Amino acid sequence: MSTAATPQPATPEPAAPEDGAAEMPGIAAERIAGAPISWGVCEVPDWGHQLAAGRVLAEMRDLGLAATEFGPDGFLPGDPAERSGLLDAHGLRPVGGFVPLVLHDPDRDPLPEIARALDAFGDGGATVVLAAATGVDGYDGRPALDAKGWDTLLRNLSKVAGHALGRGHRATLHPHVGTMVEGPEEVGRVLDGTDVPLCLDTGHLLIGGVDPLALARSAADRIAHVHLKDVDAALAGDVRGGRVPYTEAVRAGIYRPLGGGDIDIPGIVRALEGAGYDGWYVMEQDTILAAEPARGTGPWDDVRESIAFLVSGGDGGDGGDGGHGGDAAASRARKDGTA
Repeated sequence: MSTAATPQPATPEPAAPEDGAAEMPGIAAERIAGAPISWGVCEVPDWGHQLAAGRVLAEMRDLGLAATEFGPDGFLPGDPAERSGLLDAHGLRPVGGFVPLVLHDPDRDPLPEIARALDAFGDGGATVVLAAATGVDGYDGRPALDAKGWDTLLRNLSKVAGHALGRGHRATLHPHVGTMVEGPEEVGRVLDGTDVPLCLDTGHLLIGGVDPLALARSAADRIAHVHLKDVDAALAGDVRGGRVPYTEAVRAGIYRPLGGGDIDIPGIVRALEGAGYDGWYVMEQDTILAAEPARGTGPWDDVRESIAFLVSGGDGGDGGDGGHGGDAAASRARKDGTA
């Protein structure tokens, strides 16, 4: 088991990069993947307008993304061969996908559910991005766990990860707002109570109260997958304090293109690369669409800015100067195709 320290709570004003620190290394395009949630495609019922796979995959290809996560059930074909053919036709490699599972309920066996999910993953080599789901739709609330619930969660998490490994896939645990693993103490329990690696989602960690930079520095050996988001820290504080539901914060533009929010993305990338991380960087700015954006607008703009920021080492893209605090209204308008 890990001996990593409990993750540090997020501060209201995330720290700026250290004076004299090296510049963020530019990340090769071959290591940058996309996620359908950046185009508003989500497993939550009534999340918003859902774009067709053909448009999303074509825009990923045209933006130069090398690969994609699979998205929710039904977004891509369930047959592995058909799914692979569709991705190949768009020049995209498969990364793996997000799999929310109820892990804390002693009367619910997660193995049949993970087995069904992996049936669509195809051959080995994918990353299974697990979330410790609450068992209800959405991410606006969650119950508290007692000791028995935690024992069950950790045992089931290890069991699911072992099942995935037996089928040739690597499982990670994604700390996620509105799930059973969200805040610093909960992330610490997973690090100390299992050997399952983490998906470092910079946005969900900050909103949940974890400093993602501190975690990248203290537990780099446990990070096997990365979701990069930038975040409006004020809105994150409102969600953490219970003043704004998570879904409303997403609709209000809590997620920003990289360099346009309050997270030290360059510091996180430096920490990971310096520790030898060689996995995917997944561009993932969760969004909610009100309607079908016009071609060449909407999510396209935010993903393009984020890719440019990452490839250039923090100097590229519109607004990619790391100048914390972009305009949320403008971001929402771009996503909806009304700007």
